[in-house]
Amino acid sequence: GLGVMALGLASLAFKEFDPGQPVPDHFPYRTVLAYVAGAFIVVAAGAVEWRRTTAWGAAALAVYYGVFVVIVLDGRQLPAHYAEYGIYEGLSMQLAPALGALIVYATAANIDAVLSQRITRVCQLAFGICTLIWGGAHFVYMNLTAPLVPKWLPPSQIFWGYATGVCFIAAGLAILTGIKARLAAILLTVMIACFGLLVNDRILLTGPLSSHWNWSESSINLALIGVAWIVAESLPRSTVSAGDLKASR
Repeated sequence: GLGVMALGLASLAFKEFDPGQPVPDHFPYRTVLAYVAGAFIVVAAGAVEWRRTTAWGAAALAVYYGVFVVIVLDGRQLPAHYAEYGIYEGLSMQLAPALGALIVYATAANIDAVLSQRITRVCQLAFGICTLIWGGAHFVYMNLTAPLVPKWLPPSQIFWGYATGVCFIAAGLAILTGIKARLAAILLTVMIACFGLLVNDRILLTGPLSSHWNWSESSINLALIGVAWIVAESLPRSTVSAGDLKASR
């Protein structure tokens, strides 16, 4: 909730859509719509923080990110850029808040328990796929990933670029298979939080405060920490092990 609220406040401050939500420059009433979008997600994210309106706020964010952002804004770029890995990374980054919001809605809303479980499981699987995409991006765009790692962190920037990519992929596979899924999601939450402290927040504090991109990156990182935490909490505490799978067969 706080991460998405920060994204909305940044949009209002810079009179611009979030950089991850591309809107054509020539679009009619673009600035007005940017204000409307920013205000909407601030209010919706605020509603998530208040227990009585959590379900409504989560539903609003799920629709905004799942339909307006992923399908209408980012999805329209897919036909022209389907061969570029970056388009899938961008889509997954914007899809993640929708998945977290849906899990919150399924938990907080007064809906059928079976339906709630199905929504949660679909979101868990989709998040696992998102995590795989993020891990793959570290390998595809190592030239962009490595420089983000602090130079003082041993043994090297490239090492941590590859290592964190492997960790993303391992977490995604764990969530998809159910093998140590909860532990993987918890460790994933910690890793994304470390990204915020060592990378995003460092760049925000040392870079120009007038950069909407820097504020957006720190805010989406905070939102992803929340989503990973939500996924971890939604997974059963006792997950399936490889030995259990073999025994069940």
